[in-house]
Amino acid sequence: MGLIKQIDDQMGVLMQFLAQRGLLDTTMIVFTSDHGDYLGDHWMGEKDLFHDQSARIPLIVIDPSTAADRTRGTVCDALVEAIDLAPTFVDYFGATPPDHIFEGRSLTPLLHGETLADWRKVVFSEYDYCMQDVRLKLNQPIEQCRLFMVFDGRWKYIHASGFRPMLYDLQGDPQELRDRGEDPSCAPVIARLQSALFDWALHPKDHITTSREKIDAYARQQLQIKGGILIGIWDEAELSAIRQNIGAQPINR
Repeated sequence: MGLIKQIDDQMGVLMQFLAQRGLLDTTMIVFTSDHGDYLGDHWMGEKDLFHDQSARIPLIVIDPSTAADRTRGTVCDALVEAIDLAPTFVDYFGATPPDHIFEGRSLTPLLHGETLADWRKVVFSEYDYCMQDVRLKLNQPIEQCRLFMVFDGRWKYIHASGFRPMLYDLQGDPQELRDRGEDPSCAPVIARLQSALFDWALHPKDHITTSREKIDAYARQQLQIKGGILIGIWDEAELSAIRQNIGAQPINR
């Protein structure tokens, strides 16, 4: 409780500082945390698993722009991650977040009340426990001491390398007291969330030094050559069809 009082006091100091200098109308304020704490819930302390006490963190955003007036004072239940903050800040300052570098997405559309059909359907979290003493108790190889969580707003799937999956239904079991990982009726849910995890893990953003636009332009340029050999193209008819599909200009001969 003392730490909560300290945070509250210091937030007051910060807000007074901004108000005295006329900065409240131009400063985006974000209150969040890197993780929660069990504080005895689930007979645990600290943050070592993915129950909501640990994985669900506060996120309060004050966007001073008039575009955010329509959502001011409201609660948004979209699935967001801590990695969304960096692109949000870049967006706020008027630049375009480089999507080939950032894993997250700007929260600006949500702050402005926009409805996004392509917003993420699941969120992820991961944890490496190789330096914890539990690794010795479990006799786990260091490289396999990985935990992953996938949450879709209702179901929370936890993949632990070398062990059976864990699954919680936060709609029917909001306190996460009943592990459904071995429930045969939940097999389709586990398969769906496991597929989402594998797709996420297999496709990281690793072209961080080159934008997607530049990569795409380079590939398209290969179809503009006037001679030589194109690997993987059967004949000129196939080449013409490919170029037509991507909207490339015909080759002048």
